[in-house]
Amino acid sequence: MISAYKNCFRIPELRNRLVFTFCMIAICRLASVIPCPGVDPAGLAEIFKQVGGNRGTGGVMDMLDLFSGGAMENFAVGALGIMPYISASIILQLLTPVIPQLERMIREGESGRQKHNQIMRYVTLAICVIQGAIFGAAMMNPDKLNLPSGVSVVTHPGFGFMISTIITLTAGAMFIMWIGEMITEKGIGNGASLIITVNIIARLPRAISSFIALVFGGAATGDSDFTVLHMILLLAMFLVVCAGAVALTQGHRRIPIRYARRVMGVGGSTVAQTSYLPLRVNYSGVMPIIFAGAILSFPMLLMRFLPMNAFTAFIAKFFQTGTGYYLCLYAIMILLFSFFWVANQFNPIQIADDLQRQGGYIPGIRPGQPTAEFLDHSMTRITLAGAIFLLVLAILPMVLSNSMQIPYQISQFFGGTSLLIIVGVSLDTMRQIEGYLLSYHYDGFMEKGHLRSRQ
Repeated sequence: MISAYKNCFRIPELRNRLVFTFCMIAICRLASVIPCPGVDPAGLAEIFKQVGGNRGTGGVMDMLDLFSGGAMENFAVGALGIMPYISASIILQLLTPVIPQLERMIREGESGRQKHNQIMRYVTLAICVIQGAIFGAAMMNPDKLNLPSGVSVVTHPGFGFMISTIITLTAGAMFIMWIGEMITEKGIGNGASLIITVNIIARLPRAISSFIALVFGGAATGDSDFTVLHMILLLAMFLVVCAGAVALTQGHRRIPIRYARRVMGVGGSTVAQTSYLPLRVNYSGVMPIIFAGAILSFPMLLMRFLPMNAFTAFIAKFFQTGTGYYLCLYAIMILLFSFFWVANQFNPIQIADDLQRQGGYIPGIRPGQPTAEFLDHSMTRITLAGAIFLLVLAILPMVLSNSMQIPYQISQFFGGTSLLIIVGVSLDTMRQIEGYLLSYHYDGFMEKGHLRSRQ
């Protein structure tokens, strides 16, 4: 594997793409440490110092801060990060089956995809303006973000600060979106996914230092029950969870497909060629986790504007992050959104029609409607298994945080969106790099020259 990394810089095209990707990521990280104008860094630091270890609960604000690589905590130029672009992409993906014009754009080829991408940029711009206004108002009133309000963050609050913040945050998010598109076009890997992955990894050193302090510092002062044995067990658990995340990301069921091909020659005999249709176990990726967390956060935001009484207190416990009621709702939402995403994106009827037009068939299954029913039944069973595994990974950080009193900034790397994104993007980037290596007759990252998923 070490020789494969060395070979990456022996191929001029791959070396240029890697260097370009590293430079763009460095610029993106720079945007996460430059604060917006009009914000007092000392006051902002004091707020998060007061919150301390109680801030991480796994809510949407923690997820946004994680995906921005800490830029939101600094209220930096890149505080919005790449998430508006991701949100616009998800919105258009969900609207494509509903709006025929969007579906026709995708089928038109390169010109249609350019129109589709332009619409996505406009949607991203609108989302940036809305989120910039919300965050600007939140900085003038920190209690809106559930932060201590006794410290002044904005030096000169008012309309001027609001306009300045909207322009700055929007420009920063659009610039990061442009960086992501440039990485996809001229670099290696998917730009938006790489930016999110790097931002998540940027939080890893702090999590490691906090974990070491929790084990050794707490044991020295007697404030913590964690020992070296607990650390070893947690590290072993981390390796098992990583292996499970890789299996979930790479797992798929191969449906055999046969194509009848007529061989030219005497008699014109027909030969059956066999290929496979892979049905991914985790077809929806991390989308169910993101959707479930975002939707379950809205009731708590609305309840802040309602008077607190017995009824609202009873309802609030179902949406309080980390409670048993919340975990049950969270698991149910992940299951529902897993099936919703598959139903929205996976079309067995279209696949069956395409196979029939191309002369392909599944052995033992009649073409047409029976093939569509077989694919739908198979995908439903696979999705159920994948969704159960996904919800286990999603709730594991919250269980560790609540039951073992592990800070959420540490436990978030034991599952959930963080681990799944890191594993998925890393494997996808390795596959692209391996493609360049194999095309230039170099060995890949594995001993047999290719990743297991390419067999």
